[in-house]
Amino acid sequence: MRPRLGFLGTGWIGRHRMQAIAEAGVAEIVALADPDEACAAAALAVAPQAHRVADLEALLALGLDGLVIATPSALHAAQSIRALQAGLAVFCQKPLGRSAAEVRAVVQAARAADRLLAVDLSYRATEAMQRIRALVQGGVLGRVQAIDLTFHNAYGPDKPWFRDRAQSGGGCVMDLGVHLVDLALWTLDFPEVAEVSADLFAGGEKLAPGAAAVEDLALATLRLANGTVVRLACSWWLHAGQDAVIEAAFHGRDGAAMLRNIAGSFYDFEATHCRGTARDVLCAPPDAWGGRAAVAWAGQLAAANRFDPAALHFIDVAAVLDRIHGGVPAAIRG
Repeated sequence: MRPRLGFLGTGWIGRHRMQAIAEAGVAEIVALADPDEACAAAALAVAPQAHRVADLEALLALGLDGLVIATPSALHAAQSIRALQAGLAVFCQKPLGRSAAEVRAVVQAARAADRLLAVDLSYRATEAMQRIRALVQGGVLGRVQAIDLTFHNAYGPDKPWFRDRAQSGGGCVMDLGVHLVDLALWTLDFPEVAEVSADLFAGGEKLAPGAAAVEDLALATLRLANGTVVRLACSWWLHAGQDAVIEAAFHGRDGAAMLRNIAGSFYDFEATHCRGTARDVLCAPPDAWGGRAAVAWAGQLAAANRFDPAALHFIDVAAVLDRIHGGVPAAIRG
């Protein structure tokens, strides 16, 4: 039997995930809630059989199996916990919380309710990263010594709340760096992070730890307990010469594997395997990856609405983000 789903928040990302699930046919889209008339109307065009309801409580009253959450970041943790405690599985946009404490509270709620919890860390689902992770996990690269990760967005966010730390939890690190940290740890099966150092900037000025302003440029180094060194850079409004620069390079003793976006695209990626001066292309566009994580969650939910221990790693990623920020303001501590 297909799970019955509700959608809370139907902006572009929420509608895109809705369409992916609808096209895959893995779940029944029952209802949606969004105060924005245009967003709700666009979502109903994607799923005309769905009912529009007023809010989260109205969704929970429908006896749904799962909830897809695509609301502003400040709402994610509380909404996820409320849905989990009501017995629903949750698929939430990143970040799951504005701090590791918030993320831990959500994961604990999922564990206590024994309900499925997933976060839309969608770059894992690209064919490029799937191929790269398989090389790393298969030992083809040898011991991975260094990882270099980059995500520069030449435009920055389009909503004011992204630039309010109390609402967002941070700047480009929370928006973009979360993907980079997750990709590094996920590819290596989540080793312990021994040390974190970072330099954060806003408007060209370096930020002090715990500053109220959110960063628009971040440079960080993670030293893992297994000896691997991870360097990451992310930014909004960087003079990148193109829409975006998205790259990931995994350097091993016996080879390297690299992801890079094509022609500044946010969606088109090439993966390569390098040995000495030789370079083999592992995959290239097209690759319709954007909704894969949502479809996979819905498929997992169809099999069983049970807690997946992999959700514990969401706390690991959030803890690294806290350490990059050098402390979490009291207003957003869990």
